[in-house]
Amino acid sequence: MNKKKIINDPVYGFINIPSEIVFDLISHPYFQRLRYIKQLGMTHLVYPGALHTRFHHALGAMHLMGLAIEILRSKGHEINREEEEAATIAILLHDIGHGPFSHALEYSLVHGIKHEDISMLIMEKLNAEFDGRLTPAINIFKGKYHKNFLAQLVSGQLDLDRMDYLNRDSFFTGVSEGVISFDRIIKMFNVLDDNLVIEEKGIYSIENFLISRRLMYWQVYLHKTVIAGEMVLVKILKRAKELAVKGETLFATPALQHFLKNDVTEEDFFSADIHLSMFTKLDDQDIFASIKVWRDHPDRILAQLCKMLTNRNLYKVEITNDAPDQSRVDVLKENTAEFLKLTEDEVSYFVFTDVVRNRAYDAGHSNINILLKNNIIIDIAKASDLSNLESLDKTVKKHILCYPRII
Repeated sequence: MNKKKIINDPVYGFINIPSEIVFDLISHPYFQRLRYIKQLGMTHLVYPGALHTRFHHALGAMHLMGLAIEILRSKGHEINREEEEAATIAILLHDIGHGPFSHALEYSLVHGIKHEDISMLIMEKLNAEFDGRLTPAINIFKGKYHKNFLAQLVSGQLDLDRMDYLNRDSFFTGVSEGVISFDRIIKMFNVLDDNLVIEEKGIYSIENFLISRRLMYWQVYLHKTVIAGEMVLVKILKRAKELAVKGETLFATPALQHFLKNDVTEEDFFSADIHLSMFTKLDDQDIFASIKVWRDHPDRILAQLCKMLTNRNLYKVEITNDAPDQSRVDVLKENTAEFLKLTEDEVSYFVFTDVVRNRAYDAGHSNINILLKNNIIIDIAKASDLSNLESLDKTVKKHILCYPRII
């Protein structure tokens, strides 16, 4: 069978599948599941084109890895075929542990279990299936391989994961602020003392990358309507789980039913194979099929929340720098409880506060270093003449208040 395939990607054009093992990994059911998990969760409620999947994104990141390795080799850095394959596999599988609506799921069904840890567990399972051939990729993924710059290409401040999702998300949402010069940035890649650096000529492209990332967070990922959609979903899953635990009958696929009925802790998840087996059967379709059925569930709270999501009648969301006034929150709760005839406990599904955070650049973690012409390296925040670049290193925290539009 010919495994040297070409994929037509809307962002980069033709992408090559570079080797047989990469083809086999892409063909594996664990990876094919990513076709049915949207990359941007609820963002299509604001940007109708944002329907691309984690499958798209993983292939795009794999393609960028090929370009990056080609550039580094052309600059005299030795990367053998085995290392190239390992780095390609590491970036291809970096998001394989994502569930449907990953962040909402982490809030409500799989408490405290990070998708990065699930990715690692799936890679270990695949490694057993592929007779240990993924070991170098796993070492790169964990940052344990002796060539540190390969790990930085997979996970760092300027990794190929971020480069693809900014490019791809801006393409599908139509938000031009996210467009970055990915090809120029990759051409400016170099290695010094085993660390990934950017040549001085690339400073402006990096500035644009960091500012684009910050703008995409506020304009796309943390858009108030996107937050509203995700919060409704969180509350739906929380209510469904509450009912399932009490013994109520809920329509759900076997995989979703498993996580509704069982309180799966982090320790449980990594010690019993059944949890991973069920997790790898979950995708967006499990969640949305259930939500459509739950619209008619006898539980008023669950039915109302599901109607809100399917009719796009979402919470009204206010985003502020300071915490909302508690007396106002109390009044909103009283009015909502009276209007919808809810108890004090039930009203928390409709009126609540939370916080969101955005940090475009973390200078203390895997810095973006600029290689000056005299072979001295300097952090991008110091090298840049943009006065606002250092401010990107600060975590911006904003408060959100959610309540029904009818109030």
